[in-house]
Amino acid sequence: MVGARVTSQHMNSDEDEMADELFSVSGQTVLISGGSRGIGEAIAVGFARRGATTIITGRHTETLAETARRHEADGVTLEICECDVSQRESIDRCVRDTLERFGKIDTLVNVAGVNRRKPCLEVTDEDFDFVLDINLRGAFLMSREVGRHMVERQSGCQINIASLNTDRPLHSVGPYAMSKAAMGHMTRVLALEWGEFGVRVNGLAPGFILTDLTKQLWSDEKMQQWGLANTPQRRLGTPEDMVGTALFLASPAAAFMTGQTLFVDGGYSAGWAWPIPPGGGQ
Repeated sequence: MVGARVTSQHMNSDEDEMADELFSVSGQTVLISGGSRGIGEAIAVGFARRGATTIITGRHTETLAETARRHEADGVTLEICECDVSQRESIDRCVRDTLERFGKIDTLVNVAGVNRRKPCLEVTDEDFDFVLDINLRGAFLMSREVGRHMVERQSGCQINIASLNTDRPLHSVGPYAMSKAAMGHMTRVLALEWGEFGVRVNGLAPGFILTDLTKQLWSDEKMQQWGLANTPQRRLGTPEDMVGTALFLASPAAAFMTGQTLFVDGGYSAGWAWPIPPGGGQ
């Protein structure tokens, strides 16, 4: 028994050392579109705190700089790169500048996205184009341009921020739901085409997350009660809840995972809550 105990302690020590390497992103160069706030900001800080050179993009340099300054006080360094993902030239310039400055891109996280909540009969042509140009076209163009570099290097990881709408649509967000459903298929398409070149592509689908953009929606008591009732963990998520899964997908721990979308939603997609009487009724 003593020998068994010693062996167990030795194995735990080895496992601790292996785990550090297995889930490490230290030394990576990580480009995060839409990284100035919300989920993108939380993921960016998560990578930077663990030794990755992290570049956040957004449409406004002032906003990016303010985000970087805010975290600098906590010892977190975020690099910035102005980029409007609805403009191909802006994407090309950002990817080119990032490669010139840092020499490589190990991980791309496609976060940038927009939404306009209204029934489909009220959706204008401009509404549709605005949402699809950023959420789908912009994500694809960013993936493609970074993908050229990754395929050439024979190495890389891309993470697409999907949605509950990737699984099934929510009411009155038609163009957004369509864009996120298409992103799920884009994830599989790119994984299929680039796998032989050592490039992995996966999705991360958040549940109901409290951000600056969704605070007003979830401050409505009826919406809040519905969200809590349909989330088995009985709480709404935070941007920080997405960090662990993003780090996992970018790490060696996920080396044999590609073409998958992981739902980080407190259990919402596990099934529907319904007002069945106590005991199940008859």
